[in-house]
Amino acid sequence: MLQSLIGNSSGELPKALQHLMREPEQPYHFRSNVMTPMMQYNVQRILHCPYQGIIKRTYLEGKVLELLALLLEQEAEIHMGSRTQKPLKSGTLERILYARDLLLQQMDNPPSIAELARLVKLNEYALKRGFLQVFGKPLFAYLHDYRLEQARQLLETGEMKVSEVAQKIGFASRNHFAAAFRKKFGINPKEYLMQHKHSF
Repeated sequence: MLQSLIGNSSGELPKALQHLMREPEQPYHFRSNVMTPMMQYNVQRILHCPYQGIIKRTYLEGKVLELLALLLEQEAEIHMGSRTQKPLKSGTLERILYARDLLLQQMDNPPSIAELARLVKLNEYALKRGFLQVFGKPLFAYLHDYRLEQARQLLETGEMKVSEVAQKIGFASRNHFAAAFRKKFGINPKEYLMQHKHSF
């Protein structure tokens, strides 16, 4: 399975993970890895899956693959001698996740870091450090990417103009939105909209 997921065209794994493969006579590889905040987050999403039927199955398969990716990333770091981050303190993960939810609920007019820290009862340093540890990017970089992904999905429906999409996701300027969209997706939002309008 590993070879099919992450191997090259010959089935060879990246160097940092080759030690996971074994010959039949070799012992299995064991390691007690650290449960990171992002792993905890995915486990919670699996345990509290909000969907049913085929959607549930697809959702759970995606979360399991995310967990596998996080585990393999940690395994590669350990094998290559990289330092792993210390786990977050008890209760901090929940506050970081709450901060993310608040940020996305108000993405058209997000709170400042100081205000967000006050709302989730963390100091600013702990909030910024924890958010980076859990989501792999700073708060407003995460929000920026989320906005653009939402914009892409809205444009795909073909139901809104580019200016309406820009306003909905919190960009005051259509030009700034167009530049950010082009930088992330390599195409102008108007062109992206037209492509999907023609596909309906």
